[in-house]
Amino acid sequence: MRMYIIILLCFLFYETDAQTIKLLNTNVQSSFRGLSVVDDHVIWVSGSGGTIGRSVDGGEHWRFITIPGFEKTEFRDIEGFDALTAVAMGIGHPAYILRTIDGGEHWDVVFKDTTTGMFLDAMEFWNQESGIVLGDPVDGRFFIGRTFDGGKTWRGIPTENRPKADSGEACFASSGTNVVKLNKAEAIFISGGFSTHLYIRDERIPIPLVYGKESTGANGIAVKNEKTFLVVGGDFNDPKNPNGNMALTRNSGKTWEFPSNDSTSGYRSSACYIQKKKWLACGLNGVDMSVDDGKKFRNISSTGFHVCKKAKKGNAVFLAGGKGRIAKLIE
Repeated sequence: MRMYIIILLCFLFYETDAQTIKLLNTNVQSSFRGLSVVDDHVIWVSGSGGTIGRSVDGGEHWRFITIPGFEKTEFRDIEGFDALTAVAMGIGHPAYILRTIDGGEHWDVVFKDTTTGMFLDAMEFWNQESGIVLGDPVDGRFFIGRTFDGGKTWRGIPTENRPKADSGEACFASSGTNVVKLNKAEAIFISGGFSTHLYIRDERIPIPLVYGKESTGANGIAVKNEKTFLVVGGDFNDPKNPNGNMALTRNSGKTWEFPSNDSTSGYRSSACYIQKKKWLACGLNGVDMSVDDGKKFRNISSTGFHVCKKAKKGNAVFLAGGKGRIAKLIE
């Protein structure tokens, strides 16, 4: 009996502490909200002060640069294709997208928009050529731009084809994860503010998260399959409030579920699906993980991060956040 108890306690200890967050050494102070994990070795980050970072050895070493002429630009999203090629998104005033083909040594401006109110929120790519960029509403409609040549050129879709937004409805450029690919041809996105919705095909589906203020609503969405999505958000002005910041659908938004422990530990800006029944979510006051397909989450770190992503080709999971924080999930 004694030996059984010891084995049981060891098993419980393993289950509780199996997943940890390993902080990586960066020696920079930028706030990182853009993250692209190309594979288990190549990672790109982007953030405040025109800062771009890249690692080619799984996060062991990093090279950071400030893009000349963009020292005041907030690069809130980045998409890396390999160790040399990436596109970075500057949010607004004006809105920019830049592209590099030499590992960040030089950058070309491939998109610039000086329209009043233009504010880009996130990018997503289906493959090496086809991508989408999402922006806040202009004249009552969400901005959507497309590229079909790997980000070399971008063009906004016709105004009449852009989804309509409610008054006070917008998107959050908090993590680059409010637009994601659904399958090989489609993307879905989420909104927040005075109302919060999931936009999928021609549907506009209310999301049961806290909303009603500029600081509330959905911030990030993660996709497991064409019907199963996890949406996270909350109120970033009340980051410790555990209520109304996570919802999971298994039928494309027809019905929603909530974790049994009354959501996560607080406001969450990003989530990612890892594998099998594992999900990860992060925000200003920590990181939560589910190992039972979203039924329950537990806190695995009190360190705040803005964004988490799994490798597009591989198994590595990284996180990035304020004050130069970059971390790796260790299981």
